[in-house]
Amino acid sequence: MNTTIHWTGKLLDVLINADRAGAAELINQALAEGISPDRAITEILDPALVQLGRLWENKTVSLAQNFVAAKIAEDILLRCLPDAGAAPRVPSQGPVVLGNIEDDFHSLGRRVVASFLRAAGWEVHDLGNDVPAEQFVDKAIEVKAVVVGASAMMQTTALNIRELRDVIDARGLQGRLKLAVGGAVFNWRPDLVAEVGGDGTAGNAAAADALFQRLRTEAKGEPTP
Repeated sequence: MNTTIHWTGKLLDVLINADRAGAAELINQALAEGISPDRAITEILDPALVQLGRLWENKTVSLAQNFVAAKIAEDILLRCLPDAGAAPRVPSQGPVVLGNIEDDFHSLGRRVVASFLRAAGWEVHDLGNDVPAEQFVDKAIEVKAVVVGASAMMQTTALNIRELRDVIDARGLQGRLKLAVGGAVFNWRPDLVAEVGGDGTAGNAAAADALFQRLRTEAKGEPTP
């Protein structure tokens, strides 16, 4: 039996049951059995969150369950990445802007990505849920970010990211302001990245740092008003 798959199933159960204490005990057991903190995140936590996303899309879990799941995910990140809640000790990678696109309220994935990026040295400006396209761009200009990350859980809300692409283009910021897109739907439908005008996506939260680094390298100068 694949050990990490076994632990993923257990974690999914405690996420569904909103068992915060049980999740902490489970992760401590996994680490005690020799699973590294990195593997605990990428092979246990992240797959469990993807499965939880599928249940959310099928309306099998509630908003309250997702809220507690977000808290549990943060607990696990703090346990496995001790510096996730503190100022990064690595050199600053620069500012980035994150948010859930307009009409999307599924914050779990975005918050996990934000924790990973902060731990990697990014200065994360998290706009929260239900963010209008203009607000992403205004904030990027304000903080001199060259990458914005828009998250969406389901296809219906993911299509709203197209408006963000249109705003970026309408302001003449093509190439200077890169658009990262994320959310479980982009794993299920990779073609959706191009459909909404994204410049790239990451398969999981752990891969977000590499994606943002690539997009920063590809950006042609800072966005300006």
